[in-house]
Amino acid sequence: MSKKDEFKGFAKAHPELVSSIRSGDTDWQQLYEIYDIYGDDERAWNKYLKKPSSTSNFNNITDIVKNIDMDSVQKHINTAQKALGLVQELTGKGTSSVGSAKAPVNPRPINKFFED
Repeated sequence: MSKKDEFKGFAKAHPELVSSIRSGDTDWQQLYEIYDIYGDDERAWNKYLKKPSSTSNFNNITDIVKNIDMDSVQKHINTAQKALGLVQELTGKGTSSVGSAKAPVNPRPINKFFED
């Protein structure tokens, strides 16, 4: 088996190499040269074969949460609540107290005045 075929097998066994190439970190020629010199020694491939751990994923999530502007989120929530209130008011499906009076449950008879 030639060195080229061995590299092809190595590349098929490690699909993470393709993501390194697509991201522009390296190209196939550089990877082949590393393989030609070091073979499949892990220390030479650590840069390209990094696997994200659950700790790093958790750190990414906490960084995202830290960068959220809570004032902006609150403003968006208030805007959404106002829009929903407006829609409910227009469709009559809400319990809006603005400008609406409740009708009596049992209407008064027409011929009855005050407390007659």
